[in-house]
Amino acid sequence: MDPLIFHNHRILPLQEAYLSPGQMGLLMGWGVFTTLRICEGKPFAFNRHWARMSRDADRLGMQLGRDEEAVRQAVIKLAEANAHPESMARVSFVKNRGGLWAEAGDRPETDLLIFTRELIKWPATSRLKLQPHSIYSETRLAGAKMLSWVQNAALLERAHMEGFDDVLLLNESGHVAECTSANFFLVRAGKVLTPPLTSGCLPGITRSVLIEALPKAGFDLLEQNLTVEDFSSAAEVFITSTTREVAAVGCIDSRWHYAAPGKTTLAIEQAFEEYVRKYMRS
Repeated sequence: MDPLIFHNHRILPLQEAYLSPGQMGLLMGWGVFTTLRICEGKPFAFNRHWARMSRDADRLGMQLGRDEEAVRQAVIKLAEANAHPESMARVSFVKNRGGLWAEAGDRPETDLLIFTRELIKWPATSRLKLQPHSIYSETRLAGAKMLSWVQNAALLERAHMEGFDDVLLLNESGHVAECTSANFFLVRAGKVLTPPLTSGCLPGITRSVLIEALPKAGFDLLEQNLTVEDFSSAAEVFITSTTREVAAVGCIDSRWHYAAPGKTTLAIEQAFEEYVRKYMRS
């Protein structure tokens, strides 16, 4: 994490920022967040990130209490202050009030926290560990990107200890949902397939860009339920996220192996990079 952060209305050194010990978001993980890619000093697809945070905040019964453009400008100013025009940012809204143990004093309804850091160096190809019964698609908060992230974080930590890069989560019906912090895609018979939002997966920003952009680039992309039986017939597998962008998968659970990166994955990676370039020029 970079030494300067943005807290509520100002940039300050990390060690000078503090949260209330009785803050609801701190005690219960009540809040929303997103991770942004900073390109040329500006946040990519900020409007998509803001729309998702707003929807998730509404589902959690909280208000962001901030203006979209003001937060976007805060991200830009923080990246500039930390001298990181090519980096990543984490934007979090942490609920202050409510609950038996909450004591937020005169603090605002939510605390706004923005951090930046250097880009993560992901592996050239990813190894995924399969984890059944990890997503419950029928819950009211399925697919929400909220601060309560301990299950995914704990699963990821264990996977790293076992030599995997991420965990592929199945829902209660045995359908593929997502990874701990990435969306899942496979290529079969010339088609690109990805789980629908009804699987309980997160509506990822890179996922939404690909769903919009790939058909225009000549790719046949479909949202449909996938199971482990689909892994054997897949020619390629890749995952997507804001920081990974388009990332090839070399194996799932040490049982299914793929030549990675494959031709289609590389072509989709190029199509996404072109989308980003056009976005930054617009």
